[in-house]
Parts: sequence; C-alpha cells; structure tokens
Amino acid sequence: MRKLIYGMNLSLDGYVAAAGGDLGWSEPSDELFEWWLEQEKAIELFLYGRGLWETMSSHWPTGDQQPGATPAEVEFARNWRDTPKVVFTSAAIDESRWNTRVVTGDAIAEITRLKAGEGGPMRVGGARLGGAAVRAGLVDEFEVVTHPVLVGGGAPFHTALDAWVGLSLVETRTFPGGVVLTRYRRR
Repeated sequence: MRKLIYGMNLSLDGYVAAAGGDLGWSEPSDELFEWWLEQEKAIELFLYGRGLWETMSSHWPTGDQQPGATPAEVEFARNWRDTPKVVFTSAAIDESRWNTRVVTGDAIAEITRLKAGEGGPMRVGGARLGGAAVRAGLVDEFEVVTHPVLVGGGAPFHTALDAWVGLSLVETRTFPGGVVLTRYRRR
C-alpha cells in the first residue's frame, strides 16, 4: 500500500491561499525551498486539484528557463515535469504534457485505487482535494509549513471532519523568517 502525504504552506490562521488566491505571503526562503525540493523528489505521484494544478502548471513547466532561476528552482522544475501527475477536475485541460493524466470521475475512488497499488509515496495537493482525502481517511502524513502571517480568509487547509483524527508528531523544524514545519503521522 502506498503512503499518501498532504502538505502545503499555510498562514497561521490556517489558509493555503488568501482571498482571491493570493499566495504572496508564502514566498519561501532558500532553505525552505530546498526542503520542499527534497520532499518532492521523494514523491512518485502528485495528485492535484484543478486550482493547485493551474498554479503549478503556470510556472513550473519552464521554471528552469526563467532568468535568475536558482539551481534548486531548476531541479524543482525538472522534477515537477518528470514526476507523474493526476489532476482531478471536471474542466477540460491538456493532459498530454508533463506526465499528466486527468480524472473527471470520483476522486476518492481513484485515490483509494492508487493508494492500494504498488509504488512509492504520493502527495495530494490543493485544499479541496486534500480535504476530501482527509475526510475519506486516506491521508497518512501531514506536512504543515506555517508562515507567520494572518490572512483573514481564503482557501482553508483544514476541512470539516465527521470525527477526530488522532495524529503523532514526527518532526518539527524552524526556517528563516519564523516559518515552522510540523509533520504528523496518522495514529
């Protein structure tokens, strides 16, 4: 069975994006960016909701060709393109690029099927898709990278649940600018 990880940058008040999709508050330090790169290199399959897919696919396909791209950004862009991705959406998108497959049906049924298969870890990204996977009991680990900012509204990381989910703290780490990683494993 594959491990499913849900992790994103979020504000102290629990949002992954401020109102209007603004992500300007979550600029990573070089150290945090390199940490995310190492995490992403260990993932064998990315699972995206449409919103996060649009954000990622608007930059990372050519992120290694941008003026001033750091070595870590170059490596991140290449890893992003090379890693298989599944995008869950009802909208039409071009799935023929960047190792992408589109699923328009039941996201939870497909994630359950993928999780039951062989292979390395998967990462679910996007607040709505991640929340649905949490509610379905499919997430094994949470990587919460909290930025010291209150944005007051937007897309929440956490979702309403039907029951408590017990977690065990696995790791904490502080990054420049007061950004704090907390990593939890489902009990």
